[in-house]
Amino acid sequence: MAAIRRDQAPIAANGRSYIDGIDVKVLLLSAYDADSHKRWRRGLVAAIPEWQWTVLTLPPRYFSWRVRGNSLSWGRGEAADVLRQPWDLIVATSMTDLAALRGLVPEIARIPTAVYFHENQFAYPRTADAFQSVEPQLLNIYTALAGDLLLFNSHYNRRTLLDGAAQLLRRFPDCVPPDLCTEIAQKSRVLPVPLEDDLFDAPPRRSTRPTFAWNHRWEHDKGPDILLAALRQFRHCDIPFTLHLVGQQFRRQPAEFGQIEQLLQECDALGAWGYQQSAADYRQLLRGSHAVLSTARHDFQGLAVLEAVAAGCLPLVPDNLAYPEWFGAGGYRFAADPETCAANLSAAMRRCAEQVVRQQPLPVPDVTRLCWSSLAGDYRRLFEQLLRQ
Repeated sequence: MAAIRRDQAPIAANGRSYIDGIDVKVLLLSAYDADSHKRWRRGLVAAIPEWQWTVLTLPPRYFSWRVRGNSLSWGRGEAADVLRQPWDLIVATSMTDLAALRGLVPEIARIPTAVYFHENQFAYPRTADAFQSVEPQLLNIYTALAGDLLLFNSHYNRRTLLDGAAQLLRRFPDCVPPDLCTEIAQKSRVLPVPLEDDLFDAPPRRSTRPTFAWNHRWEHDKGPDILLAALRQFRHCDIPFTLHLVGQQFRRQPAEFGQIEQLLQECDALGAWGYQQSAADYRQLLRGSHAVLSTARHDFQGLAVLEAVAAGCLPLVPDNLAYPEWFGAGGYRFAADPETCAANLSAAMRRCAEQVVRQQPLPVPDVTRLCWSSLAGDYRRLFEQLLRQ
């Protein structure tokens, strides 16, 4: 089937346009197929099963090479013939070097393309020893300009990309075209990564002992130093508690995690520890927790927190990043000083624990609006609008 022209939708023999039926051929590109990206693309394919999906992925390792080299890996690699097929729509993650890929494979240059931004390269906290390069940020700009529809998982993600891009472009000495950020803004929309519907099925099963979960990547940007400081303060409340510290681990991880484990053992508060291989066990752990903690210095959507809230956890999260979009203004004050931030989190933990001890209900937010059954129609509508342009 020939690719759908951008000025009209072809009509099938039954009088129905292709975008209303099962004849849309979609190529989905996940250039850095991390767990959250994998989860999103699988949910998307399942949400629009009538369309014909072909998925190309690259493994989430060797970040610098992957984000710069994916156009070569695909455009001149084994996937080249797949790319040259007559697609109706391309959906790519923002790690895809779309501008270069369209140059290497001119057959896709005029195919309507939506780009999904799970993250951007402007809002990541930098470590002191990190290699400083503007190239990943420039690639974000190139891909945003090359895409026809840009989807962001939060307003925070969209705003920090636009602000960061404007600041970066002002640094260059000359020949910077005007209105690049305006162009990006005009074709961008916010549409979160949805939650699986079955997350909401099972009721919580909790003990009377205050139980917290911290369920993030074990890396510096998720604030293990703040968590350690908060636990050191919270232990003086003399309230027995349990903390599950789970999430994706790496060979190298901040030293604070070892100190946290020792502290929890001393307090008889150590729950589950490390990455949970079983999704069923992980969800049961969340349903058994009263609150989910975040000490993140950046979180573009907070999918791990949202998953816990869907399981019935009260979110004890910062009052910045993407969290206010989902939970309002009730987060703890996230201060620049880690000790002050930790004190604010410790106070929130104490209030939660005291409510649990008194057997008072916790004000868990309703996030059912963020499930796939609620958002799948929005994805379809935006893609169909793109096809009709």
